[in-house]
Amino acid sequence: MASFLAATVQTQDAIANGDTRSLSFYHTHTRETATITYRRDGRYDDRALEQLNWLLRDWRVERPAKMDPRLFDILWEIYREAGSNEPIHVISAYRSPATNSMLRRRSSGVSDQSQHMLGKAMDIRLPDVDTARLRAIAMRMQYGGVGYYPSSQFVHVDTGSVRAWPRMSQDQLVRLFPDGKTLHLPPSGKPLPRYEEARAEILPRNAALAAQASAGGGSSGNILTALFGRKASPAAQAPQPPETQVASALPEALGATLAPVPVPPRRPQELALPEQPKAPAAPAVAAFALATAQPEAILGYNVEAAVEALFDPRASAANVGFSQALQTDLNSASFSGPAVKPLSLIRQAQLDL
Repeated sequence: MASFLAATVQTQDAIANGDTRSLSFYHTHTRETATITYRRDGRYDDRALEQLNWLLRDWRVERPAKMDPRLFDILWEIYREAGSNEPIHVISAYRSPATNSMLRRRSSGVSDQSQHMLGKAMDIRLPDVDTARLRAIAMRMQYGGVGYYPSSQFVHVDTGSVRAWPRMSQDQLVRLFPDGKTLHLPPSGKPLPRYEEARAEILPRNAALAAQASAGGGSSGNILTALFGRKASPAAQAPQPPETQVASALPEALGATLAPVPVPPRRPQELALPEQPKAPAAPAVAAFALATAQPEAILGYNVEAAVEALFDPRASAANVGFSQALQTDLNSASFSGPAVKPLSLIRQAQLDL
């Protein structure tokens, strides 16, 4: 209960102090970058969360999900503790069930109940922070799951239960938690001395933070209601959004909402070319137009018509390459037209003009 009250006080302090939080991301697959202020005056900004939902979409099928806002608070604290000056590199965020199944066929390390499918997980990298140190920071916070992938140089972070993989050895855990107060377990499964104390403190704290996220930023009334079913006073109540769910809206439905996000255009196969562009097309659009443009039909070559045109007086009267000299003067030096012997009709046509 003390931990719950401490979390509630922390929430109220954040609102009272006008807590504003921003995150900068670079998506390693889409090459999109964005700096988004997702908290203003201690509360989540709904528009900013929608922008983050799109940025962290399943890029393979171009579908977003409603990401757990608590994940952004965890990343904000990790980023601040790490002292990084680089954007957070996103390796993976939301995964649709189809994408998760595909990845499971490729690797046994992908869970069939992945937190990624719930919008509660991200695989991240900080270019200026050692991956092992990033893992230690995330584990020490004990907010959720932490996965360590040193060969690929990224860390998995989620808002699920407190756990870690692969598990640290007993000695590593002791160095990371010298007071022995942790929910993390060594490979032997034998907890550190203050494991029960950690359970009594950390589990209520995380439950309070989860209630705060579902309340849209967190008043004490909403947290009490979410945890214990108590009714808050009308002044303390605030409308609560539905629980995190996988979104089914297509990208087109989010166009107006996501306009401010500084992201590059979609891949070429999804671009629509303007009818009369006022400026030269971008390289990606030009390449797309070149690949998809339908060539004009070419008429078949009519040999008889071509021969008749050579001897048509109207054609010969025009300047089509014959010298204006007399027939007797035609030779290889003054003849610049096709290698066909002129007829007397040519001269007659010139006189008629």
